[in-house]
Amino acid sequence: MAAASCRSPLAWLFALAGALFFASWYLLLDSAAAPPAHQGLRLAAAGRGPGPGPGKKCDPARALLRVFMYDLPPEFHFGLLDWKPPRGGVWPDVRDGAPEYPGGLNLQHSIEYWLTLDLLASEQGAPTPCAAVRVRDAAAADVVFVPFFASLSFNRHSRVVPPARGSEDRALQRRLLRFLAARPEWRRSGGRDHVVLAHHPNAMLDARYKLWPCVLVLCDFGRYPTSVANLDKDVIAPYRHVVDNFVNDTAGYDDRPTLLYFQGAIYRKDGGFIRQELYYLLKDEKDVHFSFGSVAGNGIEQSTQGMRASKFCLNIAGDTPSSNRLFDSIVSHCVPVIISDEIELPFEDFLDYSKFCIIVRGVDAVKKGFLMNLIRGISREEWTLMWNRLKEVEKHFEYQYPSQKDDAVQMIWKAIAQKVPSIRLKVNRLRRFSRFETNKTNETPQQSSWLQNQAP
Repeated sequence: MAAASCRSPLAWLFALAGALFFASWYLLLDSAAAPPAHQGLRLAAAGRGPGPGPGKKCDPARALLRVFMYDLPPEFHFGLLDWKPPRGGVWPDVRDGAPEYPGGLNLQHSIEYWLTLDLLASEQGAPTPCAAVRVRDAAAADVVFVPFFASLSFNRHSRVVPPARGSEDRALQRRLLRFLAARPEWRRSGGRDHVVLAHHPNAMLDARYKLWPCVLVLCDFGRYPTSVANLDKDVIAPYRHVVDNFVNDTAGYDDRPTLLYFQGAIYRKDGGFIRQELYYLLKDEKDVHFSFGSVAGNGIEQSTQGMRASKFCLNIAGDTPSSNRLFDSIVSHCVPVIISDEIELPFEDFLDYSKFCIIVRGVDAVKKGFLMNLIRGISREEWTLMWNRLKEVEKHFEYQYPSQKDDAVQMIWKAIAQKVPSIRLKVNRLRRFSRFETNKTNETPQQSSWLQNQAP
């Protein structure tokens, strides 16, 4: 009887301990399975450079660039992402995240989205380095930002849908031009202090010839006459890479069995004929992968694996001088070999591309044996220096939200800020005789033969 009475408290003690143990494990698993809302946003902001704390707006007085942004109707920006504004609103509250942008090849020309998000963050108090800050007084601004998602508009709405006679993309361009023409900010400067983003080579196909005084942010100048776009007034921005970043890359020289890699469209128009010549020169070379490929199926995954297993990656001119392949190579830490005589490289005033790229003239690249002799002549030590430099510079080509110090968004703002003295000179010269007559210009930029040959 006494033994039984002793066992009873012990049994209760073990039962209580077991219940507490299982309860603690349940709570642990539940917390791991359901992280707090927006935890990813907070983690992305960790490690950010100087900027506002949560709920604190950026100070325009401390900003590198003060930006006045038009409150364009949502049909020009986030409405293209099927975002619905709140009653009477124009912009999303980016403190709680951002409307999702479509994936795939749409992403490569998505810079309008990332820069607009960063400006909204600067005003709303979301995380941002505060290099560029939105201001409500145009007179206090360095530049005027036009938030039209032109690349997305082209990708989604450039086809004519019967019974309409024209595309919705062209209709949006016309509405944008009417909006700008009615604004005092445009009339004051003739558009010279306006920043327009048209990263897709075919974006703003019609409006670009009315917007030529603006600062254009482009991927290259391949389809623009120099009277409309040039390095003196405009900015070249990187593509958003399509392959994933190679995180914790330890795949050095001996871990990359392929010497030279290219996978993509081989037969291209315009300046892309050089791809065909290189294909016939290189297709039978040892340790060279040169084949047709596309994003269809598992094409992106194949490119990811191929670039990470290669020492050098070819970036050859195609329909246009540039492509996202260069930036896929950079984030894969595969040393880019650039063969594109008309290419303009982003942030080249800040970055020395010769430290992490091989740049070859087209006329040399098609000489038999020239390219392979050049590549095979690069030592392990030289390659390793370029490989390490790629890992250092890849942050400058990264688009993300929240934006981080020295990423692609911040580098673009810096490039625009460098244009401000020239912009002020142009605007001040325009105002010389403003007391006596309305400022007008009869300057008409040269039309592009390429544009004139396109179907209406």
